Formats: sequence, C-alpha cells, structure tokens
Amino acid sequence: MTETLRVAGTAATGGLVLRPWRADDVETVIEAYGDPEISRWTARPIKGAEDARCWLDIQRRGRENGTRLSFAVCAAPEAHAEQAVHADRSGRSGQSGQSGQSGRGDQLGSLEGLVLGNVSLRWTDASGPGSAEVGYWVMAHARGQGVAPRAVEALSRWSFATFADDGLRRIELIHQVDNLASCRVAAKTGYLFERLLPAEPPYPRDGHLHVREADRPGSTGRLGRSGLPG
Repeated sequence: MTETLRVAGTAATGGLVLRPWRADDVETVIEAYGDPEISRWTARPIKGAEDARCWLDIQRRGRENGTRLSFAVCAAPEAHAEQAVHADRSGRSGQSGQSGQSGRGDQLGSLEGLVLGNVSLRWTDASGPGSAEVGYWVMAHARGQGVAPRAVEALSRWSFATFADDGLRRIELIHQVDNLASCRVAAKTGYLFERLLPAEPPYPRDGHLHVREADRPGSTGRLGRSGLPG
C-alpha cells in the first residue's frame, strides 16, 4: 500500500502531505532521532546512517506485510516556501550534522515540502485486525504548529474508513505519564483516557492508554486522498 494522504490547510496553518518513508530519507531520520525530545520517548536509538537505514527498512517491511503503516509528515507544496524560510530564520537550516551539506534538499520532493514529522499505525498478533496503535513524532523546526494532532486525526479517520471491512474498530494511543504533549494530542483528536499502564522495559515510568473507537468522531479537520480534493 503506497497511499499518500493530504490534509487541507486552514487560515492559520498550511496543508500537510503524508507519504510513505523512502530509502533516501536517511539524513532526515538521523536528524530527527538526534533530537533529545524525540529520542527520549523512543525505544530504538539511531546513531548514524546504518541505524537510520535499518529503521527505514522496518517501515518498508511493515508496509509490505501489512503490520505497520508509517508516513513522513510533510509540508504541502503551498506551505513549502514558508517552512523553508522559517527553518532558515530559526538557524536550523543545514543542521543535519552528518553530511556537511545544507541538509534540506534531500528532504524535498516534487509532491511535498519539508519533512515535519512521522505518524504511524501498527498492528500486532495479539491485537489482531480489530485494534491498532498510533504513534508519532514531530521534528524540532515544526513544533508548535499543530502538526501532530492534524497528522494523527488524518491517519485515524483514513484508517477507520480504509480498514473497516477488515474489522478495525479501535486505535490506541499510548505514552508515558510525563509526556504531557502526547496527552494534549490525544485530547485534541478524540482519544479518551482509558486506564493507567504499569511501567515495563524499556519504558521506566507508567503510561497512559488513550483509545478512539471507530464510531467516535475526532476533530473536524478535512482530509483528502492523493489525487482527490482535500
């Protein structure tokens, strides 16, 4: 499945494009996981190109075998120029720290702009087709712009519609109790708190389990599939 999702912009925010991760996204992944605000919440450290390629291969294989759908969350074309200027003015342009190049050109494509983050949906043998888990992260240069809730809402709505015939009825959102930003994302996207989860490796603290059911609406953001109006 190579679906690309589009989220329409608003008066205050640009649109988003959610597209599959690609093999040439190595530098983007390295930059993302080099940020302590991302790496502190993840179980798999990424220290260099080999680790990044491994991570991208996991996303590819998950898409092929139907256990994981991961999307690079990108600025829509109309928002690309503004995002690039914002990154430059923030002093972050070219700070991948790996290749010695400007660092942003490898993140751009003909159908999308700057990579802003990641959003994914995964299934396990234990959960079966009726339940999945959503996960996400947002890169430093894109925080404070509502990227996470818009991407989570888009993927949630699309997934319930796309996998309804497969029995998908429930999506879980799990985070550590001290990850307050994720709690806010859950609240904004219709994921209700269900229960407290006890700490277990590799996570040192208790967690929150939030749940959204297929018949429960989230936010009212507009979503379109690739090639369709947003």
